[in-house]
Amino acid sequence: MIEAVGLRKRFRTRRGPVEAVAGIDFRVRAGEFVGYAGPNGAGKSTTVKMMSGILLPSDGRVVVDGLVPYRQRKRLARRIGVVFGQRSQLWWDLPLRESYELVGHLYRIPPGDRAARLGRLVEVLGLGPLLAVPVRSLSLGQRMRAELAAAVLPGPRVLFLDEPTIGLDVEAKAAVRDFLRELNRAEGTTVILTTHDLDDIALLCSRLMIIDHGRLIYDGTVEGLRAAHGTTRVLVVDLVEDDKVQVEGATVARAEGRRRWLEFARDEVSAAELVARVLAGHEVADLTLEVPDIEDIVRRIYRGEASP
Repeated sequence: MIEAVGLRKRFRTRRGPVEAVAGIDFRVRAGEFVGYAGPNGAGKSTTVKMMSGILLPSDGRVVVDGLVPYRQRKRLARRIGVVFGQRSQLWWDLPLRESYELVGHLYRIPPGDRAARLGRLVEVLGLGPLLAVPVRSLSLGQRMRAELAAAVLPGPRVLFLDEPTIGLDVEAKAAVRDFLRELNRAEGTTVILTTHDLDDIALLCSRLMIIDHGRLIYDGTVEGLRAAHGTTRVLVVDLVEDDKVQVEGATVARAEGRRRWLEFARDEVSAAELVARVLAGHEVADLTLEVPDIEDIVRRIYRGEASP
């Protein structure tokens, strides 16, 4: 569905040329749900803009659904949906219903098909009470649900999402995630999701690509990243007495009152072995095992503490 080969983008600035994307290669199969992560300025949004035809690559090539985005923008526009978290594709002063009518006319969706599809989207995304409300009066969470409906109303084969849950509360995020998961499952829509919210990636994506300084530094599954780099575990121990703890195979990373955080490498000692060693030398009130989440691992890669 998507292929990038040696893809580069350079920008001219007053301080000289800046290479935002520095020669990346990847393929995305039809129906994949891919997370695209990286720190600010890593090149995520620039890549999405080249894939959607907004930006012209400086070098290399990209093909989306058999089309070259910057050469065949109009044809590609009928096959893709795009949601930028900080920008709106809805008409600010019009009621939401009229925005959807305009989208239907722009994409030449037959009225019957438009009404049927919009009805399903309104129901799933809970937009019914909002259809008569001007877009400017919607809350951020309401507007993001409305933006998603506009992006998928034409039935795109590929959906590009740039920070779609930014600024949303927990309930709104859950609604957006549920919708995207079902869209990918039921319609086989290929989804590229760029986000700083790694919970989005962990909950939605079958594949994760990490970009840093314009280069692709990881391409694999979320579980593969955990297996390769999530080797550090923490055993949290609540002692009966405020004793000094010294256990073979672990270091005390932190201590507060009678609680100790024991850091250990899973490939050097198992959690069961470490628990046995602690219990053999100390009276323990409680034990908890902490496993690093995806955000911790990615943060370590950004800081250079883990090799991708």
